[in-house]
Amino acid sequence: MNKPLRRIAIFCGLLVLALLIRDNWLQYVQADALQSDKNNRRVTIERYASPRGDIIVDGKSITDSVETTGTDLNYKRTYKNGEMWAPVTGFASQIVGTSQLEGVEDGILTGNDDRLFFRNTLDMITGKKKEGGNVVTTLSAAAQKAAFEGLGSKKGAVAAIDPSTGAILALASTPSYDPSVFAGLNDGDKFDKLDKDADKPMLNRALRETYPPGSTFKVVTAAAALENGEVTDIDAKTDSPDPWPLPLSTDKLTNEHGECLNATLRVALRDSCNTVFGKLSDDVGNKKMIEQAEKFGFNEEQFVPVRAVESVYPEDNRPQNAMGGIGQASNRATPLQMAMVAAAVANDGTLMEPYMVDKLQAPSLDTIEQHTPKKLSEPISKENAQKLQSMMETVVSEGTGTNAQIPGVTVGGKTGTAQHGLNNSEKPYAWFISYAKTSEGSPVAVAVVVEDGSANRDDISGGGLAAPIAKAVMQAVIDRKK
Repeated sequence: MNKPLRRIAIFCGLLVLALLIRDNWLQYVQADALQSDKNNRRVTIERYASPRGDIIVDGKSITDSVETTGTDLNYKRTYKNGEMWAPVTGFASQIVGTSQLEGVEDGILTGNDDRLFFRNTLDMITGKKKEGGNVVTTLSAAAQKAAFEGLGSKKGAVAAIDPSTGAILALASTPSYDPSVFAGLNDGDKFDKLDKDADKPMLNRALRETYPPGSTFKVVTAAAALENGEVTDIDAKTDSPDPWPLPLSTDKLTNEHGECLNATLRVALRDSCNTVFGKLSDDVGNKKMIEQAEKFGFNEEQFVPVRAVESVYPEDNRPQNAMGGIGQASNRATPLQMAMVAAAVANDGTLMEPYMVDKLQAPSLDTIEQHTPKKLSEPISKENAQKLQSMMETVVSEGTGTNAQIPGVTVGGKTGTAQHGLNNSEKPYAWFISYAKTSEGSPVAVAVVVEDGSANRDDISGGGLAAPIAKAVMQAVIDRKK
C-alpha cells in the first residue's frame, strides 16, 4: 500500500475508533445523566405514558391517575381526600416532581424499579403496556380522619403509632393542600401560590417541623431519673424546693399550679411541676440527659421511609439543661418523635422502628417487599416503663389529661404547653402525648401539637386543645380493632 493510502486508512480508522468511543461514552458512562437530564423530553414523555401505581390504605386506593388533554404527557396524578392524605402521599406533579411516599417509592409507582425488570421485559415481549406497582401503607383511614378532622382549622400535627410494631397509623398536618391541583403540566401557578403561602400548607409538620415539646418531655426526664437511680420510688417525696433556683443563675424556676413542693414523681407528673423536673434534669446532668433522649430517638433523623428531621436535645450548660428537662430552652421535637416516646413507654420500654409502608406490590399484586418490624432501642427497663405507665395513667385519671379519658379503656398521657418566641412573646403550643391500653395490649400511641394562633392565650393548654384530638384518634384505632 502506498504512503498516501496508508495515511487515509489510518485516519479513517481513527475516526471509526473515536466514533466507537463516543458511542460507548454516551450509552454507558453518560446514560444516567442523560436519562435524568431535565431537557430530555423523551424520558418525561415515557414517565407519564401510563398510569402510576397506587398508594393503598385499608385495602383501598387513595390515589388515581387520569388521562390528560392538550399535552404529550398522557396521564397525571389525582388524589382522593387529597388534603387529608397529603402528609402521607406527598405529591407527584408533572411540573415540580415528587415528594414524600410519591418520591421515595417513585420507582415502584412508575414501574421503573429494578425489581420489576423481569415483569417489564415479559410485558415488552407480549406487547402489554407497562404498569406501576402499588405501595401498601400501615395507615388507618379512621385514625387519619379523626386526626385531620380533630385539627380542623387549627394549625398543628398528629402522629399515631402502634407501639408493638412501630407501624404508623396516622400522620396528619394542617393546614394542608390537595396535591391534585398542581399535578398537571400547566399548574405551575397553583404550586407557586401554595409554596408562597405564609401558613406553609405544604410543610409536613408531623415529620419536618420541630417544636419545644414543653411538659410532654417530662416523661423523658422522669425516665432519665429512674434509669439513673435519682428516683426509685415514684410515690416517695423528692427534695424539690418551690420555687427552685436555677444553677449558676439568679433566676428561679416556678410552677403554674399544683402541689409541687417536694412532690413525689407521680404528683409532679400529674401536676406538671417545673421545679421537680428541672431539678431532676440538673441532678441527672446534661450528658446522661442526652444519652436518655437519644435512646428515645433524639439527635438522629428517622426514615419511615420518608425522612423525618432530627429532634434535638443539645449539649448545654447547667441552667439550660435544667430548662431542657422541662421541654424548653433548645430542646425541640417533632410530633413523630414524641409519639415514639409514648410508644416506648406503652410497649414496656421497647421502642420499635417507626414505618408506614407495609409492603410493595408488583402490578400483578405479587409482593415485592414485605416490611418486618424491627426494634430500634430499649430506652428504659420494663420495670421503669411500668412505673411511667402508672404515672401517665394518673395524669389522665385525675390530672391535667382528663379530657383524654375513654370509658372502659386505660389511657396514659402527658399534657404540655410549650413557650415560644423571645421572652415567651408568642402564643404557646399545646401538646398532648398518650397511649391507650385494652385487655389485648396497647394498640396505639399518639402525639398531638396545636399551634392555635386564633385562640385566647389563657385558653391554650395541652389538656384543652390537644387531648381531645388524641382521644378521638385512639378511639378510632380501638374501634377498628373490635
